[in-house]
Amino acid sequence: MNRILTFAILFTILSCNNSDQQESEKTSVTDIDAARNFLEAALKGNFKEASNYMLQDSINTGFLDGRARTYQNLSGDEKTNMKEASLHFYEPSQRPNDSTTIIIFSNSYKNDKDTLRILKTGGKWLVDLKYLFTHDSDTLFNKIDTITH
Repeated sequence: MNRILTFAILFTILSCNNSDQQESEKTSVTDIDAARNFLEAALKGNFKEASNYMLQDSINTGFLDGRARTYQNLSGDEKTNMKEASLHFYEPSQRPNDSTTIIIFSNSYKNDKDTLRILKTGGKWLVDLKYLFTHDSDTLFNKIDTITH
């Protein structure tokens, strides 16, 4: 009986470690895959999975944590609508260089266009949230500068 219990415990521990390893090894083959994987996970409220497709730095982590807190405050209906939303990617994507893509997207629930920067780093395509949160302010400052001069 002890052998069966020991085997069951060992099997459970190994299974948990294997799923954690698989979770941390999720990657995207293309820039569009990275955007889709990231956005689908975020729409479903699975921010741990979304972080697998994101460039890991303190600013991106802070932005993702903020989105997670906002998501937690949504009503049940809003969460359901987000989970059921489909993604739409607009053409053309901008590709300033071989390792950077700017993607314009929306989801069927909010239907607001926004942008993501996807970077190829270490052979992996990863979402850089900093662009999502900073490009609007850059555009705003450029418009203000143009108006005032």
